[in-house]
Amino acid sequence: MASGSSQKVIIAALLGNGAIACTKFAASVYTGSSAMLSEAIHSLVDTCNQGLLLYGLKKSERPADKSHPFGYGRELYFWAFVVALLIFSVGAGVSLYEGIHKVMHPETVTSPIVNYVVLGLAMVFEGIAFFIAAKEFNRRRGKIPVWQAVRQSKDPGLFTVLFEDAAAMAGLVIAFAGLLAAEYLDLPWMDGAASIGIGLLLGSVAIFLCFETKGLLIGEAVSEEFSTSLNSVINASDAVNQINELRTMHMGPEDVLLAVSLDVRDDMDTGTLEDALYALERNIRTAHPEVKRLFIEIQSGEHHTEQVWLSKLKPA
Repeated sequence: MASGSSQKVIIAALLGNGAIACTKFAASVYTGSSAMLSEAIHSLVDTCNQGLLLYGLKKSERPADKSHPFGYGRELYFWAFVVALLIFSVGAGVSLYEGIHKVMHPETVTSPIVNYVVLGLAMVFEGIAFFIAAKEFNRRRGKIPVWQAVRQSKDPGLFTVLFEDAAAMAGLVIAFAGLLAAEYLDLPWMDGAASIGIGLLLGSVAIFLCFETKGLLIGEAVSEEFSTSLNSVINASDAVNQINELRTMHMGPEDVLLAVSLDVRDDMDTGTLEDALYALERNIRTAHPEVKRLFIEIQSGEHHTEQVWLSKLKPA
């Protein structure tokens, strides 16, 4: 299942970032590097974020109850939004503050070789975590272009980890460049400048993740391909004259709500129509197991058109 795959990706990233954060903090304290401190904060925030994603994933799997009849699937979307806010407020904010302070009051980095070793090890571990996330992402997207697949993805756990790992690797490159410039060009303020660059990078990623998870929280429909397939399955039923309206909404990465208004044949008796609709429901769930909740409204095309027209009229 997708949730199981996402959980493995998140756990791999959490373990990697936890170990890297401890190493970076130790190196930043020993050398006094601002860029290394920013990277340590970045890794710590990522570790906490992945813990929140795991928490959200677990909570979202709770079954529906009386107070939440449609289940808790959207809880994952909520915690993914919190993660994006944390990246912006803590990761980007602290990195920018520390970077500006070190640019205004530059200090020479001691024992830079320690930073280079730590950054090298971090690149290896981050690369492994990124490879795991990218492999799962590529498996799901198939032949869909990367950017389109990201925009269509309904699993914030996966694309959040993917972007966090990508930002982490880019941040390591920025930190490495800042340390090199500070040491070999004798420009100690470049260490702080690298920290500012990391902060801007994290801020950009956070804004993008906020935008993506906001859409999921509000409620997004299924993809165009998914919708086209649903139309084909429904139109294949002998009982259906036409589809008046079809609406979908993701309640979770693998949890879709489907509401459809159908104009059915008038020459079918009640029992035959019930059997036909039951067969239709079964066919829909077979073709798309993600459809967990299905509501069918029987209404003539003329009445549906009239109802839609009346709903658009502004009250006096």
